[in-house]
Amino acid sequence: MLRIGILGAGRIGQVHGRTLKHLATAQAVAVSDYFDEAAQKLADEHGAKVMTTDEIIASSDVDAVIIGTPTDTHFDIIQAAAKAGKAIFCEKPVDLSTDRIRECLAVVEQANVPFMTAFNRRFDPNFALLENQLRNDVIGDVEMITIMSRDPSPPPVSYIKSSGGIFRDMMIHDLDMARFLLGEDPTEIYATGSCLVDPDIGKAGDIDTASATLKTASGKICSITVSRRASYGYDQRIEVHGSKGMLRGHNVHENTVELANADGFHTSVVQNFFLERYADAYRNEMIHFVDAVNSGKSPQPSGEDGLKAQQLADAAALSLEEQRPVLVQYKRKIN
Repeated sequence: MLRIGILGAGRIGQVHGRTLKHLATAQAVAVSDYFDEAAQKLADEHGAKVMTTDEIIASSDVDAVIIGTPTDTHFDIIQAAAKAGKAIFCEKPVDLSTDRIRECLAVVEQANVPFMTAFNRRFDPNFALLENQLRNDVIGDVEMITIMSRDPSPPPVSYIKSSGGIFRDMMIHDLDMARFLLGEDPTEIYATGSCLVDPDIGKAGDIDTASATLKTASGKICSITVSRRASYGYDQRIEVHGSKGMLRGHNVHENTVELANADGFHTSVVQNFFLERYADAYRNEMIHFVDAVNSGKSPQPSGEDGLKAQQLADAAALSLEEQRPVLVQYKRKIN
């Protein structure tokens, strides 16, 4: 039985808590949150204790932590948890600074504790099946990948101001998915973008519409487009073209019923929120983490995966700023 402390009782902490509630091999035993009421509510659902973050990390009754706190708290929590010998499940990003991520990973490696960066989209049943078929050579050599990611509406500008920008906050999921599907690291990226959805996002120093083209050393190409607006719901699609065919991952609709009449063919709308669209993915990634830690295996995606996605996001931001292709530098060691 893996005893887990949930750090952060917001919506993501609640999502992971629901998964743990149905596992026979893990249990939420402690909860912390800045807001006492939120912590108590989640703790009551699990029969867990409300403790401070420091108390959870120091407790000998806690084997692992789920870090679902604000990004600017991850740096200190990861290092403290690693030094205390806890297995760590951390929501993306590990940090907005690649230097600080490398510093965290150095501490994790020295402590030799399991660490997982929570890129949940790898665990979506449809995208996971697509990747499995790629590895099984169903469409031959991968040549081109197209990833489309569009939110139903933009987040509040207050969130935008501290998000790190669209590449580090939103596209980072797709950059990780690009690495996951390409099977090799992109070595070059060219990004462009505009502010077309909300002028206030531009005033906050960010963009809301962007694209990036990635190229690997072997010549594979991946095109990613993201937008903070989609009038028809949460748009999540992937297409992979290979030497022997093509694979597609479509949007998930609210239901599979289709109406055909004189006006044409009609289907339901796509799911409108990421918690709905990726409910299975969130559940599957937590099951993977628990199984990996209990069996002594290294959970995936690793801290290294989190670092490389962040380095790609940094390169995309630099490409936009300087309006040129950027060679990606995967520096691993601390300067």
